[in-house]
Amino acid sequence: EEGKMALARSLALGRHRPLSGVFGHLVHAREEHTAVPDFSNYKRPNSGVPEGDYSRRAFTYALTAGGIVVGAHTAKNIVQDFLATMSASADVLALAKIEVDLNAIPEGKSVTFKWRGKPLFIRHRPDDEIAAVRSVDTNSLRDPQSDEVRVKDAKWLIVLGICTHLGCVPIANAGDFGGYYCPCHGSHYDASGRIRQGPAPLNLEVPPYEFIEGGKLLVG
Repeated sequence: EEGKMALARSLALGRHRPLSGVFGHLVHAREEHTAVPDFSNYKRPNSGVPEGDYSRRAFTYALTAGGIVVGAHTAKNIVQDFLATMSASADVLALAKIEVDLNAIPEGKSVTFKWRGKPLFIRHRPDDEIAAVRSVDTNSLRDPQSDEVRVKDAKWLIVLGICTHLGCVPIANAGDFGGYYCPCHGSHYDASGRIRQGPAPLNLEVPPYEFIEGGKLLVG
């Protein structure tokens, strides 16, 4: 019993190896000569160093913040440009209204002006032309309108020179009804700007206008 207790104490203190003989010698040699690989060449220069880790994080944060700032600035410029295009410029506002001296247009003539980028027809009608357009039965018209509702003064017809078919510009004092004629597809308008023949579905548009002092017309 004393021998067994002595052996147990020896094992606990590491003083005695349970292996002996040739096998024990091989195990002992293996433990002494086993080499641990060197991985130092595969390590990054500052691997494990807190300062390097913080530097990389700071760079990432700075790059992200810079991208956000640039993106916000770009978005602001896009919105500003869009709002600028939506607001009318000075030259557009200047053309929003046009003043015409009617004293310069002789009777029987139709003169073309440019208003808001569109042709504007102003026609000084003689008495026979007025009588002819007012004698037409409006029920026979494709777009029924009396001449009285299309003019404020019987002497003056003011319409946009855009054919209501495909947007062409009609020719004044032409066509089968003595008003306007669109040669593109053969639409005929009378001296009240009403469609009388051809594919156009509607009469020529009457823009907003008013007569002002001095024999002048203000359109717009």
